[in-house]
Amino acid sequence: QVQLVESGGGLVQAGGSLRLSCAASGRTFSSYAMGWFRQAPGKEREFVALITWTSINKYYADSVKARFTISRDNAKNTLYLQMNSLKPEDTAVYYCARHKGGSYYTAVDKYDYWGQGTQVTVSS
Repeated sequence: QVQLVESGGGLVQAGGSLRLSCAASGRTFSSYAMGWFRQAPGKEREFVALITWTSINKYYADSVKARFTISRDNAKNTLYLQMNSLKPEDTAVYYCARHKGGSYYTAVDKYDYWGQGTQVTVSS
C-alpha cells in the first residue's frame, strides 16, 4: 500500500512563492514517475507537472511552465513542487499522485495513488 501526504499549502499574495511537499510511504517511490495535479472549485482536476523516477525528464502544463519546478528526493521518498510568481488563477487544491507507467501522463486515470490534497490560495 502506498500513502501520499501533501503539505506546504497556504495563503500567499500574487507574485509570491510556495513550496509543496509530498511524502510517500513504501519502498517503491523511487521506481515510479510522480505527478502534481490541481483542482479549482467547479473545475476538473488538471495536470500540473510530472517527473520521471530518475529526475531526468520533467513535463509541465503550459500554464505553469517557467514558474513551477518539480523535483524529488528518492532517498527521502519526497516529491516537491516549487511555485514562483503565483497568480490568483493558481488557486486550487494541489494533489500529488503516482504514475502507473506508460507514455501518457496528463490524464487522471494514468495515476493509481493520490494524496489528500493541500490548499493553495493566491490573493490578488
